[in-house]
Amino acid sequence: MKIAVIGFGKMGSWLAKGIVADNEVAIYDIDSAKTRGITQLKVLSGPMDIGAFRPEMLINAVNIQNIISAFESIVKYLPRDCIISDVASIKGELPRYYQKSGFRFASVHPMFGPTFAKMDSLKDENAIIISESDKTAADFFRTFFKKHGLNISDYSFEEHDKLMAYSLTLPFTASIVFAACLNRSTVPGTTFARHRSIARGLLSEDDFLLAEVLFNTYSLTQLEKINSRLELLKHIIKARDYEEAQKFFAKLRENLV
Repeated sequence: MKIAVIGFGKMGSWLAKGIVADNEVAIYDIDSAKTRGITQLKVLSGPMDIGAFRPEMLINAVNIQNIISAFESIVKYLPRDCIISDVASIKGELPRYYQKSGFRFASVHPMFGPTFAKMDSLKDENAIIISESDKTAADFFRTFFKKHGLNISDYSFEEHDKLMAYSLTLPFTASIVFAACLNRSTVPGTTFARHRSIARGLLSEDDFLLAEVLFNTYSLTQLEKINSRLELLKHIIKARDYEEAQKFFAKLRENLV
């Protein structure tokens, strides 16, 4: 298959290098410095060049804020039978865009970031294929993900974003609040060091990614849940109520089973 990958960041470069063995792959990034010196992949110079390549599938791996504008700048040059696709962590407005675009589409979410995942061994990692995706493209991604040993789940656009509010907003918020409470002092303690390491890893991610995860329509429900649990914990601490503390900890342990 002829495939153009736009956005040559961490995920885009991983995808392009992963599929090139079985496909004719070309890449494009608006920042030409990212593709300079690349020899194993065809490097394209812009939207018209992508059109001239006549891809059968376009994989949009630009940062989450610019996904739709990147599609809009390129699709007018694509053959009408090209399948357009994304790997976004939050789907947001993408369902509406795909519906009005008139193109066949596929939407997937490799649920691992280069920050935390061992990119050479992804057997315990997960990927989601959106159930509304074109079957041909969905089968392509399913085969690719299986090749890397990923656990694959299928969700609708709505189910995906609700799940991400739980699996991303919740831990992101915990790490962000932890980082917000830090000062520059170095203190001893294994637990503290581990939390700081996680927060550092998270905050090394792209600002747009962090913001879009938090701006997910369903994030506020998770934030309200966090506030509710914090209020309960404050009440227990203020009252020095050991009985309530034991009930609280027991519930937490149940949650962690």
